Amino acid sequence: MARVEIRGVSKTFGEVRAVDHVDLETVEGEFLVLLGPSGCGKTTLLRMVAGIEEPTAGDIIIDEQVVTNLPPRMRNIAMVFQSYALYPHMSVYRNIAFPLRTRGVDKATIRKKVEWAAGMFGIGRLLDRKPRELSGGERQRVALARAMVREPSVFLLDEPLSNLDALLRASAREELRQFQKRAGVTTIYVTHDQVEAMGLGDRIVVMSKGKIRQVGTPMEIYHWPADTFVATFVGSPPMNLLGEDDILTGFRPETFLPADLVYGTEGIATYPFEVTWMEYLGAERLLYGNVGEKSHARHVVSRLPGSVSLPIEAGKTYPFAVSRTDLRFFDRKSGLRTDRSPA
Repeated sequence: MARVEIRGVSKTFGEVRAVDHVDLETVEGEFLVLLGPSGCGKTTLLRMVAGIEEPTAGDIIIDEQVVTNLPPRMRNIAMVFQSYALYPHMSVYRNIAFPLRTRGVDKATIRKKVEWAAGMFGIGRLLDRKPRELSGGERQRVALARAMVREPSVFLLDEPLSNLDALLRASAREELRQFQKRAGVTTIYVTHDQVEAMGLGDRIVVMSKGKIRQVGTPMEIYHWPADTFVATFVGSPPMNLLGEDDILTGFRPETFLPADLVYGTEGIATYPFEVTWMEYLGAERLLYGNVGEKSHARHVVSRLPGSVSLPIEAGKTYPFAVSRTDLRFFDRKSGLRTDRSPA
């Protein structure tokens, strides 16, 4: 295991600042997720940790050694890309063994390590096959096994599950998380998918426009977003934001319920909710509509458990409420969360 430190790292491409003075430190053995929209700098940051990109400014430290100017092969890291990059003419065995062969490891040790890595990912029966004979999930496991066979101190993953269908992605997430826990390797994982981030990460780093907006556990990121960007990027549907003055009031859709169902030790905030559209999704219903006077109405969403069978119709207005303990407040100008509630 190793600790990765990113100190004051920036990366510019011409006039574009892809990564803007980022400071970040991992915990040994943790699963750290870099989350953000396309173009936020998360992949560029990962590539600088890997040594594929050189920082314009700042340093990368791995296990207390400054590696900023070292090539990837001298950093004891392993990286898996979105494309998997398997060699089509090689068997699974030879694909997994490739990084060991290039380092001159003897054949007996290679066989032992390949069989260990293949066993870890449940692909021992596939060692004689070619990549074209494998499913997407199997190719993904081969790529992971090839990365792990080197027994790296840091494991870097750049959206490795994005080519899988939804059902396979869910099972692959579970397998990947269990593997990482067993191996105990410090892992940095890049994704734009918040479901992956919430399900995999010990901590999540939310990025936007080359900057870190918040670092925290999935629970902290979801329930206590640092600013309006995090509040509306994390969560599907995103956090509702209301406000006419300099303070915005935020609340998650699942906390916005018919008033009779809401209780709170600090009281509740009640809103007349005009329902305009409904989606039935089996386990839940999403209600879309507006609160406030028509000239200043704000669009909001309510998420009702499927077990709540209240007769709600589109086109009608109902009293909905939120427990005051579930309200979050944000400064309209800066977007930052604040303890100050609207006047």
